[in-house]
Amino acid sequence: QGQLVESGGGLVQPGGSLRLSCAASRSIFNIYDMGWYRQAPGKQRELVARITSAGSTNYADSVKGRFTISRDNAKNTVYLQMNSLKPEDTAVYYCNAVPIPTINWGQGTQVTVSS
Repeated sequence: QGQLVESGGGLVQPGGSLRLSCAASRSIFNIYDMGWYRQAPGKQRELVARITSAGSTNYADSVKGRFTISRDNAKNTVYLQMNSLKPEDTAVYYCNAVPIPTINWGQGTQVTVSS
């Protein structure tokens, strides 16, 4: 089924930027549409961005205009560029297939936005 490894999170001040990466253990991106999900403390996991195998993208209203999802199928990697970060973006970020996250979840990467 493959494995997902997220990286790139960290502590950033409001208004700052981060770039997250998600690498797969084998070439699954040519098959699946992929998405970035996030889970804040005490909240349900939510989908914030998605990208089809052809490169079409879609975003949650809360991140539209600030986040950009992209993928490199040759590198089996999907990215999330996050700009103008807000404290409410604080969460653990995960990647997985969309619309149904059928791949085993990775460990996620923590993003903390705080001054």
